[in-house]
Amino acid sequence: MSEAAPEQKVNPIKSFISGGFGGICNVLSGHPLDTIKVRLQTMPTPAPGTAPLYKGTFDCASKTIRNEGVRGLFKGIQAPLTGVAPIFAVCFAGYGLGTRLQQTEDNKKLSYGQVFIAGSFSGIFSTAIMAPGERIKCLLQVQSDVKGAKKYDGMIDCAKKLYKEGGLRSIFKGSCATMLRDVPANGMYFLVYEYLQDMAREKSGGENVGVYSALFAGGMAGMSYWILGMPADVLKSRLQTAPEGTYKHGIRSVFADLMKKDGPLALYRGVVPVMIRAFPANAACFFGIEVCNTFMKKVGF
Repeated sequence: MSEAAPEQKVNPIKSFISGGFGGICNVLSGHPLDTIKVRLQTMPTPAPGTAPLYKGTFDCASKTIRNEGVRGLFKGIQAPLTGVAPIFAVCFAGYGLGTRLQQTEDNKKLSYGQVFIAGSFSGIFSTAIMAPGERIKCLLQVQSDVKGAKKYDGMIDCAKKLYKEGGLRSIFKGSCATMLRDVPANGMYFLVYEYLQDMAREKSGGENVGVYSALFAGGMAGMSYWILGMPADVLKSRLQTAPEGTYKHGIRSVFADLMKKDGPLALYRGVVPVMIRAFPANAACFFGIEVCNTFMKKVGF
């Protein structure tokens, strides 16, 4: 096949509601593994002859639960929960706009290359909301690794202190790194989802496919997102959690420092919890979207 399925006109209000609900399902199901991912990505390089802070995914999880309880795995969840509805709304609206800009006629099929471009376009839109939320989330997730009293007492306190320390520039630190991750990764996300849905339609011989197909396509799309976006995510997490002045040239300095100290494999540090999380979290997202859309249809919205 050379073309994706026809695109439907986007209703921004319905996209906001269903996408937001799906995003909440995504966060609730996947945040514990996201916390482990960030802690693995940002743990200090061990001194020669000493063991690393965490040996791997399960060691990080066990130490977090032992030292902080299960609640430790949900640290920083307020930030993504607060921003998830507008993030998903803007993301899907950006995808819809990217689609329309390439369509010469209403509902004209896009090639898979055009689907990738439209998906990448959505990453530009979502970065404005995603970057500050990611910055706050990562700081809250790793602060228990720092000896001494906690610096931030929740999401609002973190945002206030960041603003006091460096203004909006501090809150939006890592925006370029976030865009570097989301532009290509979002393109891959929508491309894989549309391709798998097309395969399901071809197999069933009809335009409509069942919810299980959407769950599978969403889960696989989530995994493909991280395969492409993981290196930029590692750089983003290190940049956003580093003390001010650590990396003078931003993401370029982070990359040079990482290559010098840890080598190329460090760009995929934390990939195990990411892959474990990606499929169920994105399946939960699309399940939430399907449930919400069904509900809105029943109530005549």
